[in-house]
Amino acid sequence: MKYGLARRIVAEAVGKSLLLAAVVGSGIMGERLAGGNMAIALLANSIATGAALVALILTFGSVSGAHFNPAVTLADASQGGINWRDVPHYVLAQIIGAFVGVGAANLMFDQPMFFASRHARDGASQLFSEFVATFGLLAVIWGCARLRSAAIPFAVAAYITSAYWFTSSTSFANPAVTLARAASDTFAGIRAADVPGFIIAQLCGAAAATMLFRWLVPTLETDAKAIVVPHTQGEANGMKRLAITRCIDIIISTNIMRLLASRKVDDGHGTHRNRLGQNFKPDLHSH
Repeated sequence: MKYGLARRIVAEAVGKSLLLAAVVGSGIMGERLAGGNMAIALLANSIATGAALVALILTFGSVSGAHFNPAVTLADASQGGINWRDVPHYVLAQIIGAFVGVGAANLMFDQPMFFASRHARDGASQLFSEFVATFGLLAVIWGCARLRSAAIPFAVAAYITSAYWFTSSTSFANPAVTLARAASDTFAGIRAADVPGFIIAQLCGAAAATMLFRWLVPTLETDAKAIVVPHTQGEANGMKRLAITRCIDIIISTNIMRLLASRKVDDGHGTHRNRLGQNFKPDLHSH
């Protein structure tokens, strides 16, 4: 089963709005509570963003694929994962959702719904950071899509959380995010004059990663329909089966370890060892 376009674009818009509410809201909260310590504010912002990404991709991924990102949508369309005629609907939903999320975050913290950011993010280093951040994001998605689709929500969140710290731009890696954050003069904001450069760098990074993985994995086109996560009934069921199988493997392994740890073996010297080789004294009162 494949969901209709209306349901998919609503899922993209709602998911995107909640993601931007998390990004901007946590930035405001982190800055207020950090007492001027920008490292603490960034830590709070990055953790909240990563956690929201996992939750939202898992929530909406089965409906729309949880792109939440025009760069991802364009890259997916270039490999046949989504029809080009659906791309404008996805991108528009993502942009509208992003602005709704920013407005909601601003209002939650008693700010104007929209007010232009004065946070300068210019210079070659920032633009290169956005290229690297978006290249890495698409590399993670394409790299996991073929054999580890169930891990994509966690891989994407882990990458974005880390990229907050290893890029000077704090890893926007998303044109819709970049546009909307220009409407919030807060910790997460960006000056409107710096937006075009960021978006160009992001699209170039996404294109470069897609071309690389198109060469690395010649079957990439067959995996594109499962981006970011599987969102047809058959693909979703396969993803669920894989996740259940992994959980069962973990449970079985844990129980085996517990069983081995509980088995007593006398080494002939009055000391007992369990099957893992750990020493312990016998309980003389138990006989």
